[in-house]
Amino acid sequence: MTRFTNRKKIGEWGERIAARYLADHGYQIIACNYRTGYGEIDLICLSGDVWCFVEVKTRRSQRYGFGYQGVTPQKQRHMILAAQSYLDQYGLQEAPVRFDVVSIDWIGSSEYRIELIKNAIDFKRQL
Repeated sequence: MTRFTNRKKIGEWGERIAARYLADHGYQIIACNYRTGYGEIDLICLSGDVWCFVEVKTRRSQRYGFGYQGVTPQKQRHMILAAQSYLDQYGLQEAPVRFDVVSIDWIGSSEYRIELIKNAIDFKRQL
């Protein structure tokens, strides 16, 4: 139970840091933790006129790789389905879309590195 709570708290902390980072880089935060039957999208943002669906991955160590390496093909599929659900719900089927990843990796006891990967997931609309 403690391990899950700690992981959850680390994830929530990472999402707050990522939202602040994105806002500082011109993104407008529209929604956080958007849930559908397909899963959750951590952050939904606008960057100019592009809708950005953002996955945040926070890692305390690199034992299992960097944060961005945790965005598995299955997670990518779920993000795409969840994003399509959001776009359908709000009548945004024709809007420009991009999938970004924010990777937050601890590099010391109180230091971390943030990497923004734009267009991290290849997305082609289904007609």
